[in-house]
Amino acid sequence: MTRAVLFLISVGYTFAQTIHFDSAASGSVPSGWTVAMTHDGGPPKWEILADPFAPGKPNVFAQTSTDNTSARFPLAIYDQPSFTNGSLSVRFKTVSGQRDQAAGLLWRYRDPDNYYIVRANALENNVVLYKVEGGKRISLEPKGSPPKTYGVKQEVPKQTWCTLKVSFHGQRFEVFFNGARIMEVEDSTFPGAGKTGLWTKADSVTYFDDFTIERGN
Repeated sequence: MTRAVLFLISVGYTFAQTIHFDSAASGSVPSGWTVAMTHDGGPPKWEILADPFAPGKPNVFAQTSTDNTSARFPLAIYDQPSFTNGSLSVRFKTVSGQRDQAAGLLWRYRDPDNYYIVRANALENNVVLYKVEGGKRISLEPKGSPPKTYGVKQEVPKQTWCTLKVSFHGQRFEVFFNGARIMEVEDSTFPGAGKTGLWTKADSVTYFDDFTIERGN
């Protein structure tokens, strides 16, 4: 099983959990996680790997398949009770990928065709928040920006550990990169509870560590 640090925050009765992946067996999918995929292409491969440069040594949770089908989104879903409001954060490192080098967080997940996702891309140097509705991925423009604005420009250094975070309450979502707030988005497509997890795209080989969940009221 993955090693998790659990603690309670009295303000708002928030429950928080950080998963470090350090006690899971190398090459395995950690207990409590389910692999899925949106759209077609070769199957995803999520596995525990050792990384001497991981933020929390020794292990990371990695997506290592390299099928470069463009509209192919490997998912790792955390099998915990669904919730509506809260926040997620993760440390990530993009390792390789010719078509994409992406890392994402997903929330209010219903199934592989319906959820929210925010992702950072080291080839495009941007961060974009989407809804995936009926299998169609639709970008949502940041609040206060012109219609159809595609996320925000943000340097995402390759092969470097970075932190991506999203907080979500009702229809309001705030996104943070390396601790700095970079955008706010509003959307009401999925108002109910859903699961959370990790996301990549196409041939992205990406490492993840320190996956933190905070469940709000």
